[in-house]
Amino acid sequence: MSDLFVGTGIAHSILLFAFVIALGLWLGKFKVKGISIGSTWILFVGIIMSHFGFMSDPTVLSFMKDFGLILFVFAIGLQVGPGFFRSFKSGGVTLNLLAMLLVLLAVGVTVAIKAITGEDLKIMTGVMSAAVTNTPGLGAAQQTLNDAIASGATDASVDSAKLGSAYAVAYPLGVLAVIFLLIMSKAFFKVDLQKEQDAYQAMTGGKESARRMHCEVANPALYGKSVKELKESRKDSFVISRMMRHDEIFTPDDSTVFEKGDKVMLVTTQKYVDDIRLIFGKEIPLHLSDWEKKVEDESQNLHSGMILVSNSKLTGKTLRSLDIRHRFGVTVTRVYRADINFVAGPDSYIEVGDTLRVVGMEEDIEKLATMLGNKRAQLDHPNLIPIFMGIVLGVILGSVPIAFPGIPQPVKLGLAGGPLIIAILLGFIGPKWHITTYTTMSANLMIREIGISFFMAAVGLGAGAGFVESIMNGGYWWILYGFLITFIPVSLVIIIARLVFHLNFYQITGLISGGTTDPAVLAFAQGMYGTDYTSINYATVYPLTMFMRVLAAQLLILFAL
Repeated sequence: MSDLFVGTGIAHSILLFAFVIALGLWLGKFKVKGISIGSTWILFVGIIMSHFGFMSDPTVLSFMKDFGLILFVFAIGLQVGPGFFRSFKSGGVTLNLLAMLLVLLAVGVTVAIKAITGEDLKIMTGVMSAAVTNTPGLGAAQQTLNDAIASGATDASVDSAKLGSAYAVAYPLGVLAVIFLLIMSKAFFKVDLQKEQDAYQAMTGGKESARRMHCEVANPALYGKSVKELKESRKDSFVISRMMRHDEIFTPDDSTVFEKGDKVMLVTTQKYVDDIRLIFGKEIPLHLSDWEKKVEDESQNLHSGMILVSNSKLTGKTLRSLDIRHRFGVTVTRVYRADINFVAGPDSYIEVGDTLRVVGMEEDIEKLATMLGNKRAQLDHPNLIPIFMGIVLGVILGSVPIAFPGIPQPVKLGLAGGPLIIAILLGFIGPKWHITTYTTMSANLMIREIGISFFMAAVGLGAGAGFVESIMNGGYWWILYGFLITFIPVSLVIIIARLVFHLNFYQITGLISGGTTDPAVLAFAQGMYGTDYTSINYATVYPLTMFMRVLAAQLLILFAL
């Protein structure tokens, strides 16, 4: 029985991991001035436990660290994949360029400190990963270093455990420094949050968000023209959901011809509003209740409804190919996907988890719902085959050596970069290839939390034995180095973003929290400054930044060999 608590067997390792993770997560619930480092407490609990002699089986330790990292980055990739390439539109290019600058500046400061102080570049890589709170970067650096040691390319005087110690020492100030800089930037630029919110709304204007309009056909150029002719000339800029002619309310089809005085309810986006007014003649002040008037034939009453797509066979199908209007007599006006709401066009594709807003007869809507699935229970069952096949491909991709001139060893994307890229690609192109990658947000979050918890615990338990010794032998300087790696790049990017690119404050908070891949900073900004604008911009830069942080950490290790 004593081996269970003080040994190094499998049962002891499982018990130790469970205790470290549980205690770390519990400590992460406590906040100081609204700030918490969350699951990072797992790292410190692991260090303390291993410092006092509680050791894990080395094989279990290695497996938990690598597999936890894979689960974490793969879940992130699946989540951000659908919107990754769309993020480069509408200001996303500027944000991502600034995020890349943030990464390059951090690397530059790291190399400069190494040149000035003579500190080992491998150790500085661990400090840099902490300064930008990038745990996958640490994992990639440790894996690259272990591969180099195993191949004889370098000695073991600086091993992955020392990188973990450097990371743990510098991490807390990395989080606090970013939060401090956001607070100072708000004061320095005299930011008025309400004005910034109004400006952000005016800037985005919901330009890509769906907007309902009511118009009267008062443009002579439209008289006698069919709906099909108008749609062909305007592409996918609007969807007509209902038409009112005299006292009759109906759903028009492509052959319906416009007459003077017809009233239409349509869905478009903000950027097309002025064009729509000119096309139809004028916008009129109608409400939804005006379209719900009873007609003599009760069966002809139009209804609006929401249908959940749960039929996995429809993943990647376009609305045009499903021919919903002609098969069911129902009009699809909007598609809701995660936090995105957009106008449904013929070439809009659907995927499992989407919700469609439709207009039509009640019985026709029910028939369409049967075809689409509309069963929440089906979505609660995870699609594990694409996930594990994706991990297979990710591990293979991460193990492929890529040779660069001037670098002594080939670069590998590793167990962080490979699965991340495959997950992003699966999330983006999966639906188009009829691959169902949908997981509920709660399931995705569960995978991420389990993965990062395993990884943090493994890093802590592996670094604790030499942690105090590292601090006493000059490791306290790592705190200062980490602060400089955080402070200089973040300060410069905030100034450039505001004064050169005139970015909104909420764009800047999202850029900095995503550019440092720091959920703790995101949580602080959301709680302190309100609105979801920060998280929108965080998601815009996060995937590319994560990839670059992982790659940069590997390159620094290889240059240090």
